[in-house]
Order: sequence, then C-alpha cells, then structure tokens
Amino acid sequence: MSRLLRASVLLLLLASCGGGNFSAPRNLDDACDIVRERPKYHSAMRATERRWGVPVPVQMAMIHQESKFIGNARTPFRYSLGVIPMGRQSSAYGYSQALDDTWREYQQETGRGGARRDRINDATDFMGWYMTQSRDRLGIPLADARNQYLAYHEGRTGFARASYNAKPWLVAVAGRVADRASRYDAQLRACRKR
Repeated sequence: MSRLLRASVLLLLLASCGGGNFSAPRNLDDACDIVRERPKYHSAMRATERRWGVPVPVQMAMIHQESKFIGNARTPFRYSLGVIPMGRQSSAYGYSQALDDTWREYQQETGRGGARRDRINDATDFMGWYMTQSRDRLGIPLADARNQYLAYHEGRTGFARASYNAKPWLVAVAGRVADRASRYDAQLRACRKR
C-alpha cells in the first residue's frame, strides 16, 4: 500500500472517530427518557450534585433552557441590513452556553484547564461552580431554579441590580425554567420508583 493511500485511510479513520454526538435527546419533556437515552448526562449531573450541591433537576432545566442539550450550541449570528453577517450575538457555547471569559475564570479557579464546554461533565461542573458562587455571593439557594437562572443569565452583578425587572420576557423564561425543574424533579422521583 502506498504511503499516500495509508495516510489517507488513517486520516479518514481519525476523522470518523473524532466527532461527538451533539444532537439533543429525543424527548426533552421527560427527564426519565433523557437519562435512559443518555446515561452519561445523568452521571455528569449526579457528580455535579455531589461536588457542588446543585440538584439534578435544576441542572437539567438550566441546560434545557440554555442549549436544549445540544453540546455544540452557539448563539445565532447578527446581521447588518438583514444580510451582512456581523458575528455571533455572544461567545456563549456548549451545553451550558458559558461565555468565553466566564469559562476561562472557571478553568483558572478550579484548575480544570482542559475542560471543554461541549463535554457534558465539564459543562455541568461549570454550572455547579457558577451556581454555588451565586449562592455564596447573593444568597440564592441552589434549589431555586428561577433566581439561579436569572443570576446565570444576567450575571451576578446584573442580578444584584435586578436588571431582569426591565425584561419581562426574561422573568417569564425564568418562571418556565423553575416549572421545568419541578416537573423534572417529579419525573425523576417517579422513574426511580419503577
């Protein structure tokens, strides 16, 4: 076999192994279906719950809102004059939709320099780290999905200023996150009993 052919075959094999499964689980409305389909997600969230104390249903509801469980999710492009691409709305990326600067802060503070936003275990650990800081700095209980989401979306400084009060759409979204966390909690309790 020629060198070129061998190199081509090797490159093809490496390319086929390198990609991750970034698609969403089939049924995002049922926590039991999510953990059955993606047991790795549940393991990652349970590890985050053990390390940081953030309940699994709160993590699930936040990830649902931020990325719909799509590992390589990005914000949409902005356009000038409706057609000229001007870049993405923000640097948010991955399951947790963490911004570049906040992700770097997390990596430095936790010593997890190799953590990636498109890996579920790293994304949930980031969320646990962030929400624990929101609890410590702002007094938001870890099980309070509504206010944790507002602090996550607005940043801790924005939350402290209550910037969300000028955004009725965001307050409504935070309410839906809280409702989903409650629903996921009830579903997970029920599927554990089966």
